[in-house]
Formats: sequence, structure tokens, C-alpha cells
Amino acid sequence: MKTKVKLAPSILSADFARLGEQVAEATRAGADYIHIDVMDGHFVPNISIGIPIIASLHSWTNLPLDVHLMIQHPERCISQFAKSGADIITIHVEACSSLHRVIHSIKELNVKAGVALNPATTLTSVEEIIPYVDLILIMSVEPGYGGQSFIPSSLDKISRLRKMLDNKKSNAELEVDGGITIDNATSIVQAGADVLAIGSSIFNAKKGISQAMQMFRKAVS
Repeated sequence: MKTKVKLAPSILSADFARLGEQVAEATRAGADYIHIDVMDGHFVPNISIGIPIIASLHSWTNLPLDVHLMIQHPERCISQFAKSGADIITIHVEACSSLHRVIHSIKELNVKAGVALNPATTLTSVEEIIPYVDLILIMSVEPGYGGQSFIPSSLDKISRLRKMLDNKKSNAELEVDGGITIDNATSIVQAGADVLAIGSSIFNAKKGISQAMQMFRKAVS
């Protein structure tokens, strides 16, 4: 198991009336990234937050903002998300007609570039882009809503991507997003994940954000 797995609390499950406070609490509790899901109501059925909210989070955390764009035609607004303070911008392979060009446009803005795959999307769709990305995100639920259950077959997909990255000697981080709980986090890391985007199991935990973070840190250390 890796010595340092990154925890990225996903604010989709946060209390938006107390968003800044909860992000600050997750930061103090040892988060590595703050994961931000941006949804447009087209690529996924839900609509979430946008650029002003992302910009406002810098008042509450100094952590890298891991911005996951679940939107059609992400190339139209990459520069705005970069200006808002996104440190990582991840786009979906399914939403991009020219993945290579959009990845390069992100990196030209001095932002780390990631690519995400839906559960039914094959790994071959990103094989050629691996040398150019900083992160690959495996969706382990259907994108669009928090609180879903982890799709068990995702473990095999994570393992196969881990081997693909290692064979190519890639330094890209392997992130997993969707249905991560204290009961499956260890298995996900053992399969090859570097970063865990965790929503409900942190922000809706009965024992609170800080204790939930401590439990996850212990589980993956």
C-alpha cells in the first residue's frame, strides 16, 4: 500500500449554507485537495456550482482546488476556471471532441490537467493521452449525484489503469470518485488509487468531518 494517499473531500455533499466553514474544517483535519464537482445539467442531469463559488473558497483554504468539470464543451470555459483559482482541471473524455487540444490548453494556463472516465467508458479512450496529463479520474458511480453506492467492478478498472500508468512510467495521479466509504477505501487504495474524492462519508458523517477524516487517514495509511 502507498505511504501517502491523498484525501480530497468532495464539497458536493457539504452543507452549502456552511460551505466555507466545512471546507476550513476539512482543511484543518488534514485534507490534501478540495474536490469540486461542476455540473451543467446537460452532460449530467444535475446542476451544481460554478466559478464564483470556486473563487470564494480561497478565503477558507490554502489547499489545491481539484475542479472536476462534468460539463459539455469544457473548452469554452477553461480559462475562466483557471482564473477562479482552480489548481487542477479535470475534463471528461466523453464530453470532449478534441481531448488532446483541450488538455494542452489547460496546461498552457499553468494548471494541472486531468481526464475523467465514466463507469462504462473503456481505458483505451485515455491510453494515448496518458503522457500529457497530471491526473486520471475513474468514476466509480454514474456522475451527477452524491451519495451513490460504489460500483464493485470499478476495482478491476482501477487495477488495470494502475498497471497501464506504471507500464508507461507515468507520474499521473489515479483518482477515484464515487461511493467511497470507510469500508471500501482500503480496497480502492490497494487496487491502485492515489487520490480518493470522498463526499457523503466525510461531510455527512455522524461523528463529524474531523473524525471522519481521521478514520479515512488511518484506513489508507
